[in-house]
Amino acid sequence: MEKRALISVSDKTGIVEFAKELTAHFGYTILSTGGTAKLLAEKGIPVTEVSDYTGFPEMMDGRVKTLHPKIHGGLLSLRSNEQHMAQAKEHGIGMIDLVVVNLYPFEATVAKPNCTLEDAIENIDIGGPSMLRSAAKNHASVTVVCDNNDFPKVLDAMRQGGEVLQDLRKKLALKVYQRTSAYDAAISTYLNAKYNGEGTLPETLNIGMGMVQKMRYGENPHQSAALYGDFGKFFRQLQGKELSYNNIIDISAATWLIAEFEKPTLAILKHTNPCGVASCDNLVDAWNQAFETDKQAPFGGIIVMNRKLEADLAQIIAGIFSEVIIAPDFSDEALEILAKKKNLRLMISTYKKSDALQFKSVIGGLLAQSADAIEELKDNMEVVTKRQPTEEEWRAMLFGWKVVKHVKSNAIVYAGCERTLGIGAGQMSRVDSSQIAVWKAEQAGLSLKGSVVASDAFFPFADGLVAAAKAGATAAIQPGGSVRDAEVIEAANENNMAMVFTKVRHFRH
Repeated sequence: MEKRALISVSDKTGIVEFAKELTAHFGYTILSTGGTAKLLAEKGIPVTEVSDYTGFPEMMDGRVKTLHPKIHGGLLSLRSNEQHMAQAKEHGIGMIDLVVVNLYPFEATVAKPNCTLEDAIENIDIGGPSMLRSAAKNHASVTVVCDNNDFPKVLDAMRQGGEVLQDLRKKLALKVYQRTSAYDAAISTYLNAKYNGEGTLPETLNIGMGMVQKMRYGENPHQSAALYGDFGKFFRQLQGKELSYNNIIDISAATWLIAEFEKPTLAILKHTNPCGVASCDNLVDAWNQAFETDKQAPFGGIIVMNRKLEADLAQIIAGIFSEVIIAPDFSDEALEILAKKKNLRLMISTYKKSDALQFKSVIGGLLAQSADAIEELKDNMEVVTKRQPTEEEWRAMLFGWKVVKHVKSNAIVYAGCERTLGIGAGQMSRVDSSQIAVWKAEQAGLSLKGSVVASDAFFPFADGLVAAAKAGATAAIQPGGSVRDAEVIEAANENNMAMVFTKVRHFRH
């Protein structure tokens, strides 16, 4: 029986060599379309145009070319079913035994900054997914290839035949449905953003993310894990050990935090919580102030900055054991200094603030929410005390408010002028978080006299604010909204504190 292969690809990498093997060593007849058929013919490979095979011309600018019974009948016919084979013979439908299709580059097209809606729609493949799905459904008889990287595997399995080829067909069929699912998800996500607005929650959540890499393990050695999606679109690793599951979580937390700041800023994080953050005219001063906040917790932590890492700072932080350093760039001299620490992971980040949806897994599903990217302006905040904040207190409060947004709740941050002084994270009581922040400052030898306190959610009672005043804070910034706001405001007034309500909460569960 004649063996047919249908080849129609957008990415033509390796296709000529593959087609030559099919015809020269396995006796296949090649069916093809458009640019693929032209390329194969130019390379001297015998090829039949699909339109000649079906007797039906390509039309509508190529939108209709492979949607034909002679194509899908040849893919879907059950070879062991006498009725199927009789119907195929009656209608002149030949069997197609191998399909090579990779889809129109929809994802790459919409990633271009100048992509129009019309461009995106024209790059939605119809015939390709249809052929792939038909071939994958009938993988007991049809070999289906949607990834050019699989060409060597396919040729090797065809040489061996039997169970080897059958096992590969199963894996290739599964890969097809994973690919078409991801392709449809990309289209759905794009159109939802275009028609309903960026960050809009879709009626049906389609997450089509390919595996980037398998991790050595998850949060703990007994847990398996893998990375999916476009992490590599925003980060490039320059040196160091392979990233772990926990590294990637920490890197994301650090990058979200540093994206809040425009002035030269450096932050040190541990287990996604900031240990110290500072904004200065240069990164060396920022490091000194951030590190001064907590000199113990940064051991084995993450260092992130929003300016190029130069040799002077690299020389300083080379003396600290860190897991990861993240920067938009590294000087050659800095790389040379840090190269001595072979396990230290150096990451270049190109991430900017985004409105993309955020997800968390729960039992039986996923929670989705819009990004916590609300623009907060000083003019929209309300001074609720008798005393107005000084200009220096305003600067400290706005800085502390940016930091506390990225501290696990209950979160308290004591800040000076664009630097942290004490951070309390993740406690069951807001008073406990405040006490930890005060203790941290004391351990670091930092005075909280004249500091400001930032709270991610409202003070439910006046005691938290009174404790802050006793610690030395002269101003507070918080969302407000408690039924006891009046009591808290009165306590602030009694302690001559200035207090600002942001009217926005940044709870971080």
